[in-house]
Formats: sequence, C-alpha cells, structure tokens
Amino acid sequence: MKKILYFSAEWCGPCKLLGPELDRLQVEGIPIQKIDVDERSDLSTKYTVRNIPTLILVDEFGNELKRLVGNQPANVIKDWYNN
Repeated sequence: MKKILYFSAEWCGPCKLLGPELDRLQVEGIPIQKIDVDERSDLSTKYTVRNIPTLILVDEFGNELKRLVGNQPANVIKDWYNN
C-alpha cells in the first residue's frame, strides 16, 4: 500500500501550516508518516530531502513514486496522492 512520507521539523514555519492539512487527509484515510528531519537524518539522506516541508509518495517497499516540496493545500495533496 502506498503512503506519504511527510518530512518536517519543529522549527519549520511552513510545516506548522501544513500539519493541519495533513491531519485532515489522515482522517479521510490517506496514510501519512510524519518524519522529523532532525531526528531521522538517515531517512532525510535516503530520500535526498533538501527542503522542508517535503512530501514523498512511496510504494509498499519504500520506493519513491513522486514528491511535492513546499506548503500545499489539502485538495492538491489529495489529487497528487490519487493520480
């Protein structure tokens, strides 16, 4: 099953704005895993995350399918996830 990896940090202003949008999508059933780049630098390196917030759609094996960088509204993220 595909899921969204959400790379963020406590100190990131745009991440704080994006958080509630992603919470809404989770309630709708979209699987999202939040990853703090300061705590999980290994995953940031693995997926070559250079800017936050970054959303990476991965398959069931963790292979990157596509990514979105920056703050996006929930409807854009939902369309991105589904298409």
